[in-house]
Amino acid sequence: MSLSTNPFPNDPDRSDIWTMLVPRDIAAYLAADWSMVAGDFVVDDFVGINGNKNDNPDGWTISFPTLENYRDEWLRQAHEGQKQSYAEDVEAGIHRATSLTEIEISGDRAIAHKKFNGEIKLTDGGVDRLNWQTLYFCRKVAGQWKLTGFVGYLPYPMGSPASR
Repeated sequence: MSLSTNPFPNDPDRSDIWTMLVPRDIAAYLAADWSMVAGDFVVDDFVGINGNKNDNPDGWTISFPTLENYRDEWLRQAHEGQKQSYAEDVEAGIHRATSLTEIEISGDRAIAHKKFNGEIKLTDGGVDRLNWQTLYFCRKVAGQWKLTGFVGYLPYPMGSPASR
């Protein structure tokens, strides 16, 4: 069961993409269990672009030329997150901060706009601030939507003072 409401209940393609990128991704990340999402990728057609929190594409880099590079960084970040001490349910907090309501589909390709904007309370009285966006590129393979790459770690919103 997801802690978010699927905004595409009557659209099977968008619903599948949303399910892959929101509840399944969040659950896998919190468990630091790559096997939960490993099947969601087109391994030989993957590239991850790091926006480096910069709204100017000149500052973007190919940080993940292979899925293995991305997997390793994803796992590193997931394990770091598990070390954090939260004062509230972290899964509920991530769902609360996550929005994926824009998915464009053209034939067997799609682009999904995932945004993070929220805070999760920490036990030390501080907050873990989630504030970035990612564009995910998908391809339908044998009837299933899979990820071929992304442009991520982008400022949200673009053009915000923090990104300058």
